[in-house]
Amino acid sequence: MQLISNSFADGERIPGDHSFCTPDPAHHVCLGKNLNPQLNWTDIPAGTRSFAIICHDPDVPSQGDDVNQEGRTVPAALPRVDFFHWVLIDLPASVTSIEAGEFSNSVTPRGKSGQQAANGSRQGVNNYTDWFANDHDMSGDYHGYDGPCPPWNDEIVHHYVFTVYALDIERLPLEGRFGGPEVRAALAGHVLAQASLTGTYTLNPALLG
Repeated sequence: MQLISNSFADGERIPGDHSFCTPDPAHHVCLGKNLNPQLNWTDIPAGTRSFAIICHDPDVPSQGDDVNQEGRTVPAALPRVDFFHWVLIDLPASVTSIEAGEFSNSVTPRGKSGQQAANGSRQGVNNYTDWFANDHDMSGDYHGYDGPCPPWNDEIVHHYVFTVYALDIERLPLEGRFGGPEVRAALAGHVLAQASLTGTYTLNPALLG
């Protein structure tokens, strides 16, 4: 399989239109347009019955003590963990592309509601659900795509890995609320092929160049 996007090239910076936050000199960040990027995948293996899409950031700080704190930085040496930005399952085998903004076209405080999405697909919760859990104005279940918003004081550029999986079943055996880890587990034994595309993003003025 091959995965490409006309929103950004593999290894290149993700445009601000596809981010949750963009740089703001006065306030460090402001909310972005939060459009999901355009994606197109080809060379589909025989026997494909559905697709799943996961976008994750493997560069998220494992500790939040220094995150977005004035006069401090998130050190590059800090261990990093996965943060899921998009979990989409049960896309029909006939769907081999997604348009920009088709699944997300704004930041939605308290999160996009519900799993049901275009073409009978289902969307899990992303990790903004956890990030905003204690925020009175933003807490909620964040279904679907929500784009990059790495710490504005992080010493490293973050990477966002979009992966499309071709599966041998029409519907993943997941019920109720689910997220990235549950989908990864459910994919086991059903992946016929997969393809990935990686974009980069930072809000740190020192790294913007």
